[in-house]
Amino acid sequence: MAACYSEIVNKMSWISLLHRLCMQFSNLTRSQNGTKQHLGFSHDVAFGSCRTMCFCTLNLQDLGVRIPRPLGNGPSRFIPEKEILQVSKVDPRAQSIFEDAFAALGRLDNISLVMGFHPQYLESFLRTQHYLLQMDGPLSLHYRHYIGIMAAARHQCSYLVNLHVNDFLQVGGDPKWLNGLDGAPQKLQALGELNKILAHRPWLLTKAHIEHLLKAEEHSWSLAELIHAVVLLTHYHSLASFTFGCGITPEIHSDGGHTFRPLSLSQYCVCDIANGNGNGNDLEERRSSHQVSGEVEVLMERMKQLQECRDEEEASQEEMATRFEREKTESMLVATAEDEECVQSRDVSRHFEDPSYGYKDFSRRGEHVPTFRVQDYSWEDHGYSLVNRLYPDVGQLLDEKFQMAYNLTYNTMAMHKDVDTTMLRRAIWNYIHCMFGIRYDDYDYGEINQLLDRSFKVYIKTMVCSPEKTTKRMYESFWRQFQHSEKVHVNLLLMEARMQAELLYALRAITCYMT
Repeated sequence: MAACYSEIVNKMSWISLLHRLCMQFSNLTRSQNGTKQHLGFSHDVAFGSCRTMCFCTLNLQDLGVRIPRPLGNGPSRFIPEKEILQVSKVDPRAQSIFEDAFAALGRLDNISLVMGFHPQYLESFLRTQHYLLQMDGPLSLHYRHYIGIMAAARHQCSYLVNLHVNDFLQVGGDPKWLNGLDGAPQKLQALGELNKILAHRPWLLTKAHIEHLLKAEEHSWSLAELIHAVVLLTHYHSLASFTFGCGITPEIHSDGGHTFRPLSLSQYCVCDIANGNGNGNDLEERRSSHQVSGEVEVLMERMKQLQECRDEEEASQEEMATRFEREKTESMLVATAEDEECVQSRDVSRHFEDPSYGYKDFSRRGEHVPTFRVQDYSWEDHGYSLVNRLYPDVGQLLDEKFQMAYNLTYNTMAMHKDVDTTMLRRAIWNYIHCMFGIRYDDYDYGEINQLLDRSFKVYIKTMVCSPEKTTKRMYESFWRQFQHSEKVHVNLLLMEARMQAELLYALRAITCYMT
């Protein structure tokens, strides 16, 4: 029987060195004649020289090694691999960012590869994330990664949990903490309530929650530490949304990312076909495209009509407030998905408390989200300065990232060019904030129902409020004529709008405590 892969690398030190390199950044490729298999770099490595070296060096089959292969075919279950890999070929800036990330982190994860559709945003995202996790700050490195684990686990995002479990151990974190939140220090356990409320019902956060953390007798947080923790929690709650919304798959070296089973006779696994790398769904895609013909034109016409209405008359403040309350109430009635296609992930509930607590329970009770007026407390006028004062430079990094996502445009909609998408981007952003009770006095919320259809609203609410329930069917059901890059852009908007909404509630509570 072939020796186990781990046994071989434990016995041979020179293979162990290459194994760590390859298993982090490689995908399997098969030789043309089908007689041998090699461990070779593909999309996970930015440098061709590394790919060539590792491909030529290891002929693992001759060593009696059982060779793993990726369970999926590409970084996403929703987006064909060929489209993602094409990004770095046609966009030198994306390739440069990939190379820099690989050199700095020693890996190129699938989230970055999918974000590569939008290099400007990716650059800002990676810069911010690097600062939060690696640069000088109030929290120790292992605390930062453990908070990331807590936040990602809140949405059952095993992909992000696994990523930070490895990082937590690499920076010297205590393995006992990974047995569950009960094994972590009391100071981190106390953060569990804040994690829970921010993830699911941030409008319930009060000055008392902040005071409880800052005035604990033996395990208190400083204001600077708490700001750092809040930014990390909101970052990973929203990143879990993006991960599920784009169908991000584990890398081959991660849990759930590989199998030792041989390929099927057709040379495709089920994941290949689902990912658009086979021919099984071509007919279905053609039918779907035919059925939704004209969808983009209808949306563009509605945008034109709304602009004309704006120019002709302006609604009163009373009417604007009524429209906001109506949209907020309707958003509560939009059901998140209940679909059996949801990918089952490894149980990570030991990393947080009260697993039954969630947005769904809140909405079922028929309660209403209180209104948070941006004119009273905004990111630009209040939150930004508070973060920058207690955690220098982070306010600026976050602001750049928010602005990048909000203003990013290529002036295209599907096959149409020279289109001003400002109205549509604002409707998406404001709808997400509306679900969290956040109101902009100068926005007409009547536009949302004109621009966002029900299938899109279901997708938005699921991805933002219960991202673990997001499915490929839901991803495909909205904007069916749009490019995958445009849907990834939508997911960036959803992620950043959600993060800013959570931050506003947390920072307002901290401000109330300070005053």
